[in-house]
Amino acid sequence: MEVDLAQRTHWIFDMDGTLTIAAIDFVALRRALDIPPKADIIGYIDALPAHQAATQHRKLAELELDYARKAQPQPGAFELLDTLRTRGAQLGILTRNSVENAEVTLLACGLRQFFSDACILGRESAEPKPSPAGVLSLLAHWHSTPEQAVVCGDFRFDLEAGRSANTATVYVDIYDQNLWTKSADHRVCTLDQLRALATA
Repeated sequence: MEVDLAQRTHWIFDMDGTLTIAAIDFVALRRALDIPPKADIIGYIDALPAHQAATQHRKLAELELDYARKAQPQPGAFELLDTLRTRGAQLGILTRNSVENAEVTLLACGLRQFFSDACILGRESAEPKPSPAGVLSLLAHWHSTPEQAVVCGDFRFDLEAGRSANTATVYVDIYDQNLWTKSADHRVCTLDQLRALATA
């Protein structure tokens, strides 16, 4: 039985590819950082010796900021967030980007006003997804429970984080690839579809 999203009062969103159009060229990013083609970027850098990892993290942050300044909102993102906020929902961002990158991206997309500073979590805020740490941190901040929350994202890490935290999950499948549908309570191909589910 599908979860009733209209009853959920606390919403946690991934950013790139979910609320924003993914602008990052991961192939170019890995090449610039000398990271193997299919390696997890953050995991690979974290496994390097400390001084090398620090240098690579700085390079990564600089490259990400260039992408962030060019970011565009996903169609329907403003309307979705505005509808949820009007309904009284609490809104959070949980991204594997840095907090600075998230803020720059949200500003570029005209979405920054929907999220308080404390509710924008990046990779330095908690153990990155697929760990549920960031989800649990936001729930603690809100004094909320998993039964009141939903995690929305376009990648399996988002859905795994939500599942591990026992929240509802929504797979935002903008390109209709049907890759991780079984890991989610709902699958949508547009944010307008998600807004309809959230207000049904």
